[in-house]
Amino acid sequence: MGAISKISHASYETPDLDALSEYYTDIIGLTVTDREQDTVYLSSSIDHHCVVLRKGGEAACTRLGFQIGKDDDLDAFEKHVKGFGIETERKRDPEPSISDMLVFKDFKGTQMEVFKTPEPANVPFSEKGIIPHKLGHVAFHVKDVKEAAKFYCDVMGFKDSDWMGDFFAFLRCGPDHHTINFIGTGVEKHHHSAFELHDWAHIESSCDFLSRKGYPLIWGPGRHGIGHNLFTYHAAPNGLTIELFAELDQVNEDLGYFEPRPWHRENPQKPKVWPKGPESANLWGIAPPDDFMAP
Repeated sequence: MGAISKISHASYETPDLDALSEYYTDIIGLTVTDREQDTVYLSSSIDHHCVVLRKGGEAACTRLGFQIGKDDDLDAFEKHVKGFGIETERKRDPEPSISDMLVFKDFKGTQMEVFKTPEPANVPFSEKGIIPHKLGHVAFHVKDVKEAAKFYCDVMGFKDSDWMGDFFAFLRCGPDHHTINFIGTGVEKHHHSAFELHDWAHIESSCDFLSRKGYPLIWGPGRHGIGHNLFTYHAAPNGLTIELFAELDQVNEDLGYFEPRPWHRENPQKPKVWPKGPESANLWGIAPPDDFMAP
């Protein structure tokens, strides 16, 4: 069948396309690789695009793109998805660099766009902005977190990495600790999108850069307990939250634990259910704002 191997891109609708395009190029440091009427494609370096911006009525994350391996069978993956009673559609040349795309809706209506790994676009790194390594993960508020996790594990082939209690799921589709997060808050909407930076020095320089450009931090810097990554959060011009992170746990699937790191409290650190509390959210640094988890 093949399986999801990585997150490729996230697509956002926004009322002010020019302002958000400027933010992603001048502040985040992505490169515009294509522009069509009311649509902008932006890349971090390897793929043709990791962010797609479309003009729309309100700020929202409406689509997620995922890759299966170059040698995997997209037809077999479609058959697997249909086996759950899900309606699918195939699109030819729907986006630049993608010749064949499988499209269907997840449990909350977000459009899933699945395709075989294309040839690298080899987009050069930008020379301005923060310049992240890649799009790392996207998090959503959901009505039923267990339903959400089951859909992504059963249909998409994701695996549980960690849970915070019974309301916050961290799921992976590759070596990164998490690619999708779900927070059970009773509504369905975007919580945050996350870009990976290189290291602590890159986090530090990004904080200075955001400060100079008038983007205050919502939370951070700190180190999460779950996933153990360094982090900061700030708001994009459309009001959606952006996380910048580094040093995310990597999973050794053969051994069943995360690659050992000095900051782990357990050795080996294995997937588990974490309690709701300060250590799950942050090993050091300030606590999140009171409304950080609110929809």
